[in-house]
Amino acid sequence: MKKILFYLKEYITGLDKMMLVFCSLLAAAGIFLNYHFELYRKIHGSPVQIQYACWLLVFLIAFAFPYIIYSLATGKPLFSNTSFIALLIVAPALFAWKMVYTINVHFTNSIRWNEYINHVIYWPLLLFVISLVLFITWKIYAPEQPFYGTDAPGFKVAPYIGILFIMVPLIAAASTQPDFLDVYPKLKNLHSWPSEKGKWLYQLIYELSYGSDFITIELFFRGFLILGFIKYAGKDSILPMAVFYCAIHFGKPMAECISSFFGGIILGVITYNTRTIWGGVIVHLGIAWLMEIGGWLGNIYY
Repeated sequence: MKKILFYLKEYITGLDKMMLVFCSLLAAAGIFLNYHFELYRKIHGSPVQIQYACWLLVFLIAFAFPYIIYSLATGKPLFSNTSFIALLIVAPALFAWKMVYTINVHFTNSIRWNEYINHVIYWPLLLFVISLVLFITWKIYAPEQPFYGTDAPGFKVAPYIGILFIMVPLIAAASTQPDFLDVYPKLKNLHSWPSEKGKWLYQLIYELSYGSDFITIELFFRGFLILGFIKYAGKDSILPMAVFYCAIHFGKPMAECISSFFGGIILGVITYNTRTIWGGVIVHLGIAWLMEIGGWLGNIYY
C-alpha cells in the first residue's frame, strides 16, 4: 500500500498541471453535456450505425484532444508519427464497437435458456475479440514488450486487497442511492432464470461472466492505452486514458462516472509503475462484485 501511495505522490509531483486542468475540464464538460442533455439515452436509442458513429466521435474527442494539447505544449511531433496516429484511431474505433455490439443467437427452443446463454457468453466473447485485435496490434506496433501488461514481474496481491477494504464503506453509501439501485445488481438484467432449481449456480456463472468484462477493460485501458502509448508520451499517457475511461461511464450513475476519471488516473499510475494490469484487474473485479452485493442488499432494504 505504501508503494502505491509513493507512486501516486511521485506522479502528482511531476504532473503537468496544465494538462491536468485541461483534461479535468474536458471530462467535466463531457459529464455535464451527457447528464444534462441525456446523451447516452439518446445515442442508445438510435440505429446501430448511428450509435457507432456517435461513440466513435465521443471517444475520439475524449482521447485525441488531450494528445493534441500535449503535442502542442511539449513540441513533440506525435501527429507526424504514423504508428501513433494508427493507434489513436484504433482505440476509439474498437471500443465504439464494444459499446454497440449485441448478441441474440437462438441456441435452443427455450426462451429462458436463450436469454441466459446470450447473457453469459456476451462478456467472454467481447474479451476474446478485443484481446485478439489488441494482440494483432501488439504484434505490429510493440512486439518488443510483454503483451500490454499481461506479464506480472514481482506482483503482490496484498496492496490491492487494501484498496478494496477502503472502497467498502464508499460502496455501502452508494448502495443507498436510487440511481445506483436502478443499475445494480446487473443480475436483474435477466428477466428469468433457466430453472429455479440450482439458481445459485446460474447466478454464479452469470457473475463470473460479468467479471470477465473487467479483464477486457483493464487490458484495453491500462494495458493498451498506457503501456502501448508509453513510448510516445511516457507518464503523460495516463490523463488521455482517464478522460476516455470517464466517457465510457456515461450510462452509469453520475457519481460513478465522475469517480471513474480519478479511478482511471489511480489505476493508470499503478500500471505505469508496475508494468502489469493484474493489480487493476483485482481492484476492478473486486469493486464490481462489491457493487453487485451492494445493489442486491440495497434493493432488499431500501
